[in-house]
Amino acid sequence: MLKFSIPQNIIVDYGGVSRLGTYAAELNMTNVLIIADPFLAEAPLAKQATASLDEAGIRHAMFTDVKPNPTAVCVDEAAKLFKSGECDSIIAIGGGSSLDVAKAVGVVVKYGGEIGDYEGMNTVPGPIVPFIAIPTTAGTGSEVTSFSVITDEARNYKLTVGSKLLLPAYAILDPGVLATVPARVAAACGTDAMVHAIESFTNTVDSTFSGMYSLEALRLIGKYLKRFYARRDDAEAARGMMVAATMAGIAFESTRLGLVHAMSHPISAFFHVAHGEANGLLLPSVLEFNALADKGQYELMHEALFPDVEYYEPEDFINEIRSLLESIGIPDSLEAAGVDRESFPAVVEQMTRDAMASGNIAVNPRAVTPKDVEAIYRAL
Repeated sequence: MLKFSIPQNIIVDYGGVSRLGTYAAELNMTNVLIIADPFLAEAPLAKQATASLDEAGIRHAMFTDVKPNPTAVCVDEAAKLFKSGECDSIIAIGGGSSLDVAKAVGVVVKYGGEIGDYEGMNTVPGPIVPFIAIPTTAGTGSEVTSFSVITDEARNYKLTVGSKLLLPAYAILDPGVLATVPARVAAACGTDAMVHAIESFTNTVDSTFSGMYSLEALRLIGKYLKRFYARRDDAEAARGMMVAATMAGIAFESTRLGLVHAMSHPISAFFHVAHGEANGLLLPSVLEFNALADKGQYELMHEALFPDVEYYEPEDFINEIRSLLESIGIPDSLEAAGVDRESFPAVVEQMTRDAMASGNIAVNPRAVTPKDVEAIYRAL
């Protein structure tokens, strides 16, 4: 069975944040909760957004206590502010964490309970409140994906809520917002987008339609990632990376991902490693593991990412990936990512169980056992 859909309005608009009030009015928003990354609280970007809402006569409150790898407690706090302020809609401005929180809040304020009550696929009973997403990083693709990933701290576990009903009505891509992104964030988010494109293209789900998005995302990443890492105010590179991240998000929305994402979530949950960095440190090892199942995709991905480099075998692609990751400062081991070597053995078995519980395991191109997962963790 082949399924593919893009049920959204995607707007690439340099300066789009200054026109936010117009877009919000089109959705009949009257009292908005803005969910934003903490550094945006007093930043020019947030002021630009609120000024546009003011001009349109739209009231607003702001929640900025969003942490990386956001928690269920964070969702509860934002939901309380939504209710106390009598809000009717949500605008998320930020990286994947803010967008994930916004989706989760959109569910609980409409249908009650806690976000953990909706864990799994298609458990959301109906449409959530009106929702606009404005990503401020080029990587997660969360603005076009129907998943919210929230950390349950009681279990050291990342729970996933998945439903098309979580998709924002508008995804506004304003490349101008990327100019002040720190280099390390640019690297991690760009790596995340690259892994989305690679895993969506190589997993076992039919990529007849989504594959064109995966390969075009990789072509843009190959052209612009290093430039964007070097200068985030390079307008052309910023636009290229933002579009690439969204394209990769569209691709994996239809096909899911694979072993990298299954294994990276436990790393982030237990050791608070940034999601993109966890993906990057896993990627070469997983590509090596999956090479036995390659059906020619490695060569196509190599041509997209590294068009000026000769390809002979999968190892050539893997080596180029290693070099690319090294050039943008992605750690190549758990220890380099800040994981304490002494505390790792006590949790590796639970990390393995959590990775194996991911739905991405089932679609990985090569069949995976717990022994395989633990071996990769230990080698890293």
